[in-house]
Amino acid sequence: MRSSRVLRQAGGVAFALLLAGAADAGGDSATLRVGPHVFEVEVAATPRARQRGLMGRTHLAADRGMLFVFEQPGRHCFWMRDTPLPLSIAFIDAAGRIANLADMAPRSETPHCPKREVRYALEVRQGEFRRRGIQPQMRVDGLPR
Repeated sequence: MRSSRVLRQAGGVAFALLLAGAADAGGDSATLRVGPHVFEVEVAATPRARQRGLMGRTHLAADRGMLFVFEQPGRHCFWMRDTPLPLSIAFIDAAGRIANLADMAPRSETPHCPKREVRYALEVRQGEFRRRGIQPQMRVDGLPR
């Protein structure tokens, strides 16, 4: 009896930590469209969620990703420290146009920066933009404001 109560309490603590982690990750999601292509993305809109990003993830489905939302347009650069997945990134300006794309190697501290000020960055599994024919100047629909 006592051990089951301890397990229930431990389960409650684990559940609370899981919820806290989900809140930290932003907890929001969005559906983005680039031409005919659809991506279901997690939204990282707080400094803490943007800092965490996709660190530690070992799998990302082809139609999934993470959208980083910044309060102000700027030259927001990214690196891949503690991220074991190879990713592609689209830097997106405030009007919803892709400024440029980059492929990022896992666990690298090489900075990847936009060519002009952007308000968003979309990370997906490496090669997905190329595979789908997504290129700079294409419009991304469904971005949060």
